[in-house]
Amino acid sequence: MAGALNGVAAHGHWGRPVLVFPAEGGDAGEFERRGMVSAVGDLLEAGRIKLYCVGSFDRESWSDRGIPLEERARRHGVYEAWILGEVVPFVRADSGGAGELITCGVSLGAFHAANFALKRADVFPLAIGLSGNYDPAAWDGWGERGDAVYFNNPMDYVTHLEGDHLEWLRRQVSLLLVCGQGQWEDTTGALESTRRFAALLAGKGIRCELDVWGHDVAHDWPWWRSQLAHHLPRFC
Repeated sequence: MAGALNGVAAHGHWGRPVLVFPAEGGDAGEFERRGMVSAVGDLLEAGRIKLYCVGSFDRESWSDRGIPLEERARRHGVYEAWILGEVVPFVRADSGGAGELITCGVSLGAFHAANFALKRADVFPLAIGLSGNYDPAAWDGWGERGDAVYFNNPMDYVTHLEGDHLEWLRRQVSLLLVCGQGQWEDTTGALESTRRFAALLAGKGIRCELDVWGHDVAHDWPWWRSQLAHHLPRFC
């Protein structure tokens, strides 16, 4: 065991490691408080998965509407460096040297899960996104956009993927995108963004499963608990 790492809450005793991103501004304890950990308690008890829930850096980056979107994206680089430089090595050490991790997230956390998987498919070959919006250019932002936004916007960089790297991604990565059609899924842009993102991935030949739930399914924790419990057993 690797002990503990500040900003990471681990749940379970063994199993396939799942790196969990909270909703916008959430902390490492959010998944437990919101019942997401309990929702997959049988998998944890059986040693099929181990959850590593991280805190967000959103308030200092994407959610800081007082700075231009490009600066928000640059600040996200601090979070990316922490995930790859500290969290991933900690997870690998704690899970017996596991080389590949699943990413999972809800709402803004779904964007993080997908973005990390597509940028580092060697580390994260599977991403599970619940009610995500995958296009930072469509968020509430202002100012000139440059490379930092582009290389953290899957709707941009996936559009321009080609050649050997695209072929490698087709072999290496898979995404599961889940969204409801009920309350707040439209006003947050999650439903439209999820459909557009899934269509883009499919058009590029990148493995993607789109699962759209009913008109009663809201952008909210009770449904995310059901969606995670429904899908996660397939991958562990």
